[in-house]
Amino acid sequence: MSTTTNVEEDIAYVTGLVKRAHAAQKIADGFTQEYVDKLTREIGWALVQPETVNKIAKFCLEETRMGTYEAKQNKLFNKVRGVLNDINPLKSVGVIEENKELGIRRLGKPVGVIGSLIPTTQPELCPATQAMLTVKARDAIVFSPHPRSQKTTLMVTEVIRQVLKKNGAPEDLVICIEKPTMTKSQELMRQADMVIATGGAGMVKAAYSSGTPAYGVGVGNAVVVIDETADLKQAARNVHISKVFDYASGCSCDNSIVVQESIYDEFMECLKAEGAFMTKKSGYEKMRKALWPEWPENHQLNRDIVTQPAKRIAEIAGIEGVTDETTMILVEEDGYGFEHPFSGEKLCVVLTVFKYKEFQEAIDIVNGIHDYMGAGHSCGIQTKNDDHAMQLALNTHTTRVMINQAQSGANGGSWTNGMPFTGSLGCGTWGGNIVSENITLKHFLNNTWVAAAIPSRQPSDEEIFGDAMKA
Repeated sequence: MSTTTNVEEDIAYVTGLVKRAHAAQKIADGFTQEYVDKLTREIGWALVQPETVNKIAKFCLEETRMGTYEAKQNKLFNKVRGVLNDINPLKSVGVIEENKELGIRRLGKPVGVIGSLIPTTQPELCPATQAMLTVKARDAIVFSPHPRSQKTTLMVTEVIRQVLKKNGAPEDLVICIEKPTMTKSQELMRQADMVIATGGAGMVKAAYSSGTPAYGVGVGNAVVVIDETADLKQAARNVHISKVFDYASGCSCDNSIVVQESIYDEFMECLKAEGAFMTKKSGYEKMRKALWPEWPENHQLNRDIVTQPAKRIAEIAGIEGVTDETTMILVEEDGYGFEHPFSGEKLCVVLTVFKYKEFQEAIDIVNGIHDYMGAGHSCGIQTKNDDHAMQLALNTHTTRVMINQAQSGANGGSWTNGMPFTGSLGCGTWGGNIVSENITLKHFLNNTWVAAAIPSRQPSDEEIFGDAMKA
């Protein structure tokens, strides 16, 4: 626990960083659209250079011992390009939108200094994507990394600072806290002009309680429905891709699947072909003890199983039959909620399997799971029946519903869907967040609305009230 002196030193340290960031942002306030476009492109280009990506991915894996080298490469190569492609055509300086008919012009202005809390599961992705949005919006940003992955976030920050320096821009537009502590994170949230909190419920709650405007990102616990019309082999492939990417470190990886009973056995075979191992009933308690050693008194996940390969998890659980070729472990479940921890987020390649009869039951299971954990985040469906997809979307408390896709690669933007690329997923009031969409450039901007006088457009009462006037 910090002494009084240490707390004072931490506060003074953060005050110094925020002061530097404000000074840099004041300079950026005068940047032209052409200049911020150039800076963001050059930052993006630096972050996708193979030697840089390989170095960051290798170091991240060594520091965190979480996930896979290939996934960390993929995240940088793909998401950086995606975010940059999304924001390249957008204006962020001066008049960024105009409606001549209404006489309205919208001006884009910086929000100031952003305090960003970086999760240990995305220490390379979040700073990379957020820095591009920050510079495009003429903001400054100070990252507060997780202690377990602080050096990775610092490494990404240094790459970006070098690009800024090379192009004559203030390096302090992008800063990373060194030797992070709870006090430093709290003080950053207090002193920043805006906070972005990407992580668990505790982090989000702290951000919203800081007294500073904040974007929180809700807890992930993605669920996928497999109905009787699905292409089962492709559905199994999608589940596999989503579940095993970076050993399930992402908030969008599948945590539960809800399978229609008539195709259940066939689909299990399809999953086995993708490397899945079905835990026997006798292994249920062993697996639960491995994931939640102190359950039911404490639902804290065992850190040793987080983002680890299937064989390692099986060894901890004492379950035989799992080999190096096993990609994920299946556990059958018939309930959800506090008494059924497998219905929650697991941050590992353990996948919970539910069975349903009628489609309404599938919807009920999804809602029951999300009432326990992950409300507002996402669900998906593998189907050829669009009515089922729309029923799921209309009757669940979810911000994102992915159809026939691998959620881990779809929720945060994909080249094969229209979702905006991002590393931060708002979950709406269902998930305790202020936004129910992907956090992108518009969330890094303030708006000034300029309204000119226009000829009166007031309609008649008949046009406004319609049939209500007759009543």
